[in-house]
Amino acid sequence: MKWVYWGRLYETKFQAGCLVRRMENDWWVYGYECPQEIEVFRSRKGRFGVRFLP
Repeated sequence: MKWVYWGRLYETKFQAGCLVRRMENDWWVYGYECPQEIEVFRSRKGRFGVRFLP
C-alpha cells in the first residue's frame, strides 16, 4: 500500500494534528471506513502535513 497525502501543508504540528483528529472523528461519526493509519509528517522545508494509508 502507498501513502495518500493530504493536499495542504501547515505551519505547525498542532494544526496538522487537529486535522488528524478531525479526520478520525469524521470517519467515525459519518460511518466512513477509517484508514489503517494516519500520521503527521514533516516536509523538507519544515512544514507539516498529513498522510494516511487507505
